[in-house]
Amino acid sequence: MTGPWTRESGRVNRNHGQDARVTELHMGLEAALPVDGFLTTQLRCVINWARRSSLWPMPFATACCGIELMATACSRFDLARFGAEVMRFSPRQADLLIVAGRISVKMLPVLQRIYEQMPEPKWVISMGACASTGGVFDTYAVVQGCDQFIPVDVYVPGCPPRPEQLIEGIMMIQRHIDQEGMPPTGGKRVPLGLAVLPTHSVRPQPAGLTVGI
Repeated sequence: MTGPWTRESGRVNRNHGQDARVTELHMGLEAALPVDGFLTTQLRCVINWARRSSLWPMPFATACCGIELMATACSRFDLARFGAEVMRFSPRQADLLIVAGRISVKMLPVLQRIYEQMPEPKWVISMGACASTGGVFDTYAVVQGCDQFIPVDVYVPGCPPRPEQLIEGIMMIQRHIDQEGMPPTGGKRVPLGLAVLPTHSVRPQPAGLTVGI
């Protein structure tokens, strides 16, 4: 029997009032905490922080964009500041696929297999005009955009893009990991579809230039 009076002992339960106050306080804390709970929410934040701070890129460079990708990892731009210093050439150990350069039809199955071998969660960056749209190679032998065959999360424009633009694309994925954690899914992998905006404008060419006489 519960309550201030216990039939077995015939004595007043002195702790009943204190227990009632503790129960009321506990219910008030539960109402103030998030639905997922305090510990669950904080654990998710720690996991997202660790995942954001340790992106391991898988470079798939086939053209001049690969040179800018290598420059991004050098000391001047120092991609290691963002936790992406370890370039993994094994898809089993990578979670960020960077497609840099044109993709030929014969190379497409290799790209698809690499993407499928990467463990979840994983993200994809399409670096440069050739990877995103085929660029100037509008031919039957070149894929006109790798997003037709694998989901692309971030598009980095340019021919080739500067290292700062690639870093901005990686930071966009990091911001998404901080907010959401996992890539969106809806029965199948749903790409983020983000795009890095150009940070420069085209300078006007000087007039009156001639070659020879």
